[in-house]
Amino acid sequence: MGSAIADAQGGTFGHIREFAVAPSVDAAHVHGIVLKLASSRRRDKPSLVLISQLELSPDGAMQLRKSAQPTPLPEDESFLLLERDLLDQQIIDVHGHKVVRVNDVDLVWENCQEDTPDLSLRIAEVEVGMRGAVRRLLKGLPSTSVDRIASRFGASVIPWDFVDLIDRDPARRVRLKIEQDRLSKMHPSDIADILEELAPAERHALFVSLDEEVAAEALEEVKPKMQQSLIESLDSEQIAGIVEEMDPGAAADLLSELTDERSEAILGEMDPQERQEVEDLLEFAGDSAAGRMTTEYIALTSTALVDQAIAALRDFEGDIDMITDIYLLDEEEKITALVPLVQLLLAAAGTPLTELPHSHLVTCNVDANGRKVAELFDKYNLRSLPVIDKDKHLAGVIHAEQVIALLRANH
Repeated sequence: MGSAIADAQGGTFGHIREFAVAPSVDAAHVHGIVLKLASSRRRDKPSLVLISQLELSPDGAMQLRKSAQPTPLPEDESFLLLERDLLDQQIIDVHGHKVVRVNDVDLVWENCQEDTPDLSLRIAEVEVGMRGAVRRLLKGLPSTSVDRIASRFGASVIPWDFVDLIDRDPARRVRLKIEQDRLSKMHPSDIADILEELAPAERHALFVSLDEEVAAEALEEVKPKMQQSLIESLDSEQIAGIVEEMDPGAAADLLSELTDERSEAILGEMDPQERQEVEDLLEFAGDSAAGRMTTEYIALTSTALVDQAIAALRDFEGDIDMITDIYLLDEEEKITALVPLVQLLLAAAGTPLTELPHSHLVTCNVDANGRKVAELFDKYNLRSLPVIDKDKHLAGVIHAEQVIALLRANH
């Protein structure tokens, strides 16, 4: 920043005031530099010079090529500007799963050989520690002095590949085509932790930029108070799209914390099938087994074969990671057995499920309290617990993670 740029004749053309990145073109390299023109060349607007229009002198100084044609900087915010949008701003370290503040940005020249036609300026890493902070505090002093002092502090850097930007205006993020693939691949619990670290404005911007499935998974992981904070500014249609992607039990827990009017408005925007599942669960007390169960499970008749169970797994639209067992029902739809998934891998396709080894069948009633549920999981070392109604019909399933959440909430 502030370095002089010479013209093709060696005179000072201007000084660097910004670095412009075009994420839709290349998010890892600087597209051009924004110059404050020398006094003899002042114009109304800053000039943009593409990196490809620069060359380096033998001593490393930057100057314009003879063919360079600087243009006024566009006013449509079509660029990400490193000082304005990155320095002193919060970013997400998707590798370290945390929110950090940027103190400096390290840029690296590429293609500096004489036989290479175009220069390239790569964004190597961002500095988040004291070394970068010292550089900024001492900006304006001779670079050799700054480097000598800054070198006393250890580097704390994040490679640019591990950086995800936070923008208070999600629409601008879309407009700039800033991808969010790295964030969406993080574990929902890590995304939830990041949301809780952010200030309200950044938290809201990040949450609404997530796609519905990722937003739903993250919403299930945050505390009820944070859930309400995240959705309070969204309209009912937006929330309904997210709630439809949630586990029905988690969705019912969320809606039960809202006012009746707000809850009804959201339910009214949901698809009929998902709405009915959530409405059924809303009838139960939150601290009961029914209030903790999910209605997303796989149950087949006792006459089903292994290949039918595998087909049911392929067609399952819920969270497949939660499925640990296949439940077998008799003609009256009462649960008779449960078959661990691992047994399907070891059996021939046409084998009846009833001939496979079964796990011990342990169930609880819909009105069992949380303590009773936790005791059953502990006593029988369960991965899941079928919940039955007064007619002994399978009403839902409680998974281990719901019990862990219950125990943490009561700790």
